[in-house]
Amino acid sequence: MKTVWLTSIIPSEERVKNLIVQLKPYGLDVKGHFWEDEISKMAWAKPREELIKPEISLWLILASNENLKSPSVRYGLSLLCLTLQAQKGISFPVVILLAEGEMLSAETLPTPLKGCDLLSMTDPGMAAKLVVKANAPVKEIVSEYRLDTYGNPHIGQWVEVGPCNGSWPGAMFGVAGAEIAFHAVGPKGSLPTQSSLRYPLKGIKLNLGGKEYIAWAVQNEIPSDISYFVKLEGFPESILFGPYATEEEADVFVVQLK
Repeated sequence: MKTVWLTSIIPSEERVKNLIVQLKPYGLDVKGHFWEDEISKMAWAKPREELIKPEISLWLILASNENLKSPSVRYGLSLLCLTLQAQKGISFPVVILLAEGEMLSAETLPTPLKGCDLLSMTDPGMAAKLVVKANAPVKEIVSEYRLDTYGNPHIGQWVEVGPCNGSWPGAMFGVAGAEIAFHAVGPKGSLPTQSSLRYPLKGIKLNLGGKEYIAWAVQNEIPSDISYFVKLEGFPESILFGPYATEEEADVFVVQLK
């Protein structure tokens, strides 16, 4: 039996129970939680440890069309999806199950969710399609970068970036619609307890796609086992990051979060 983690943004116990009953005959064991739309308290991070467990083979998000238009819901789902992808691979299956409203296009969703599948609760083949997704082997896709998120009321919001292979001659990170409060460099996988920064920079203004980003940077070498960490204040609409560059034009990665 495959185990599915269900995130229900719709606060209806009856609807969730009916869904679990529908999926059980298909060999899907459902665990999960009800979404808390409180990004100021980093509530999006609460299910992280359960979601990334090895036995979880699919992340199922039960939502309405209106739920997915909410900037705070989109932001929280994006950060949770990023940390899931960091731990289980960017091709780990994520399915949005629409309980209400017209079918959306994945292209209208934030960057971390663009690769998900969308299904309707009224689709007669819904359960069978979920079984296929849960049992399909996950294809390993190698990204050019590593991107992870951390969050709780005690440490705040942090983002970790670095190269998957090779090395960066420093790192840069920018936010649109928020601020950076702190930055550090350390071993990948956990927030550093101490850090020494080489030529740190703050308040770099960048314009990209009609948005203004405020970026910080360091010139520490960032190999594949070292990361650049930034602490966020506020809830950015989008982020950009990449290797530090002295030229006016630089290669950066952009991730929309709302």
